[in-house]
Amino acid sequence: MFNFMESENQQRMLAEATEIMDKYVYPNEKYMLPHRGLPYHILKPLQEIVKEKGLWAAHLPREVGGMGEGYVSLGLLSEVMGQSPIGPLVFGSMAPDAGNGEILLHAATDEQKEPYLYPLASGEVRSCFAMTEPEVSGSDPTTLQGKAVKDGDEWVINATKWYTTGAVGASFCIAMVVTDPDADKHRRTSLFIVETDNPGFELVREVPVLGDHSPGGHCEVRFNDCRIPEKNMLGHRGDGFKLAQLRLGPGRITHAMRWLGVARRALNEMIAYSLDKKVGDKSLADSQTVQNMIADSEAEIQAARLLTLQAAWKMDQGDEARKEVSLIKLYGANVLNHVLDRAIETLGLYGLTPSVLLEGLYREARAARIYDGADEVHRMVVARQVLKEFKAREQWQI
Repeated sequence: MFNFMESENQQRMLAEATEIMDKYVYPNEKYMLPHRGLPYHILKPLQEIVKEKGLWAAHLPREVGGMGEGYVSLGLLSEVMGQSPIGPLVFGSMAPDAGNGEILLHAATDEQKEPYLYPLASGEVRSCFAMTEPEVSGSDPTTLQGKAVKDGDEWVINATKWYTTGAVGASFCIAMVVTDPDADKHRRTSLFIVETDNPGFELVREVPVLGDHSPGGHCEVRFNDCRIPEKNMLGHRGDGFKLAQLRLGPGRITHAMRWLGVARRALNEMIAYSLDKKVGDKSLADSQTVQNMIADSEAEIQAARLLTLQAAWKMDQGDEARKEVSLIKLYGANVLNHVLDRAIETLGLYGLTPSVLLEGLYREARAARIYDGADEVHRMVVARQVLKEFKAREQWQI
């Protein structure tokens, strides 16, 4: 039998997280800087409050300073902190640092963990992940062209990457480049740790994109005869694709639940406005059209929530939940956009002014259907898995 009740520990976690959001996070949103997050002197005291409550870095285990409570708890907390653009930053679960932390946790040697994983996990430094290239499809990392060539006890990297989120202010970069061009397509690439003060690492520019909630921007970077020691390889040669996948399952749980937090906040804004706005002697909320939008939004949010928690539960049982993870990525991203669109439609042009948070959330939301796998890719994954399961039945011919 399924149990949809949070455990006592999860209830405590959510209550304390909600209190932090109400007392400290929402009031400080006004200090958020485009593509930079919160100023250091505001951010650090808030992060200390989160750490004192034991709610820091829900994606990481306790031995590196995280919560270690599993994917369901990670999802539930992400839903709460996701209601604010600065929430994940305050709670130590901001992308791409969260995904990089997961890669380092699984693949880094003890020698690599000391200078990279532990400072990243504690929030002392930020990082970035360089994969996407201008010349090839961002949805297919098996086609990457940037290369690393072995030279003695060093690797020499030459590559151009863009949409490298968080590069401004990052202390180090995890770069995915080709080391074995003639190998099987899933064994062509490897991951390397590159410190951003390396003379061969060039931050070319911040690429202007719709939305401004990502600290460090989305940047074009170049590796120009960038020399790094052999020990900076993460995992084994040819493991790049496999290791990059490590960050996607947990990351999509985080994304999908964070989007639900955004959708819930947008729905609350829509409801509050519709109750307050008068049309003659009635409120806007009395309109059947507005009530339909409220009902549709509530239904979609609840459906996406159950889909996401089911995927998280399966992952807690050791299942990769590949089909479920793709489902929540494509469905959740669309629910986010639908609810925000209805909320803005209800507020009218007021909803498109910087006076309300909806405008910024709306600009940020469109990318959700692209990053970490475009909708079309996830539909393909789901369809192929469904077809495979159907054909595996003993009798399926019509």
